[in-house]
Amino acid sequence: MLWQGAKPGTPSLADRARALPRMLGGALTGRYSILTKGRIGLLVLAVAYLLSPVDLVPEALFSVFGLLDDGVVALWLGGALLVETERFLNWESQGRPTVVDGELAGA
Repeated sequence: MLWQGAKPGTPSLADRARALPRMLGGALTGRYSILTKGRIGLLVLAVAYLLSPVDLVPEALFSVFGLLDDGVVALWLGGALLVETERFLNWESQGRPTVVDGELAGA
């Protein structure tokens, strides 16, 4: 999944970074219902895990092997952000269809 961020025709990393606040705002207000609050929670937990000072204990005890858990979480987070931002940018470029009670409005 991470290699998709560099494919020709896909949004640049700068475009994806600029889309993050819009995507999160739209998801939290319900305008962008594709990104669920549960998925947002997982993304937040992954960031918190990577930034947590408690996570320094495995690195201190197991050296390089303690970094493996960080690597797995970081790869998952990077891949998830690439997928979600591309999905959001595609949704945005298609005129932001509105979903009302499980049906597309105006369809």
